[in-house]
Amino acid sequence: MQEWQSVYTVFRAFDTLFRNERMKDTHIADQDSPWKEALEQWFPDFMALLFPDIYREIDWSQGYRFLDKELQKTVRDAELGRRYADKLVKVITRANREIWVLIHVEVQGQREAGFDHRMYVYNYRLYDRYQVDVVSLAVLADDAPNFRAGNFQRGLWGCEVHFRFPSIKLLDLADDWSVLEKDPNPFALVVMAQLKALERSEPHQLKDAKFGLFRLLLGRGYDREQILELLRIIDWLMVLPAALESELADELDAYGQENKMPYITSFERVYTRRGEQIGIHKGHTEILHHQLKEKFGSAYTPVYRERVDTAESEQILKWSSRLLTAETIEEVFENP
Repeated sequence: MQEWQSVYTVFRAFDTLFRNERMKDTHIADQDSPWKEALEQWFPDFMALLFPDIYREIDWSQGYRFLDKELQKTVRDAELGRRYADKLVKVITRANREIWVLIHVEVQGQREAGFDHRMYVYNYRLYDRYQVDVVSLAVLADDAPNFRAGNFQRGLWGCEVHFRFPSIKLLDLADDWSVLEKDPNPFALVVMAQLKALERSEPHQLKDAKFGLFRLLLGRGYDREQILELLRIIDWLMVLPAALESELADELDAYGQENKMPYITSFERVYTRRGEQIGIHKGHTEILHHQLKEKFGSAYTPVYRERVDTAESEQILKWSSRLLTAETIEEVFENP
């Protein structure tokens, strides 16, 4: 019991440190994660909004399936650096053909010289491993106007490779803000939140913009679950200092009561809990990194570190529990 209490104490220290660091810069946000969740929640809407021609070629009545394990294997083998907001989805075309759609959302603020190359490598590695046609799509959600993508080529002595893929730059949509405001597609609100985050506004202006998106969302007639999920995604993309987050929660609560939306009151709890959950997960991950390194030294290789970095909270807690009695690092990771 004392050992678990000690772990909990260390976790609280990490959690407090994470919160303080997060609020030093109001523009620091874990923007990969909300995009991944938004893609999983509204994939057909995402395709309809940003890639409408491809959307019309898919037979949505046959459903679609996310292929996270297949993508993780390919990304790990490619050894191309850190993970990105990638999703791999199996769809069926109207011609009854199976296609894998590889979606990449680039949310970094700097130009990446090897972006087109990485898209090419992911595409051919997926095809080589699974022998299935793969369509790669890129969404550039960064703040660098001149960063463009969609073309990779190389060749010598008549032996050439030319890889082209559809790419959309979200900054280009900012000129059509009024169109986005009128679009009933729920993914339009995700795009609007990303664009507002890219403006790097003064915190109070960002708070007003965030509340404006909340009001727009609440007027669209979505069901309760859609509203709460979109509120959470917008909140995640548009990070505010703690004091302004609290002010916004109060304003939203008042707005919900004034407009007879009682379930909006519950968002204040979700709104606060989301930040806590991020801190808890990061805290647990950092603690496990530290404990594994201290106990097993050089045996804690980058391969194990990557497994910890990409694991869900439940898995992190399982490994932490095994660590208490494990004599070798293999005992910690040998089973799922």
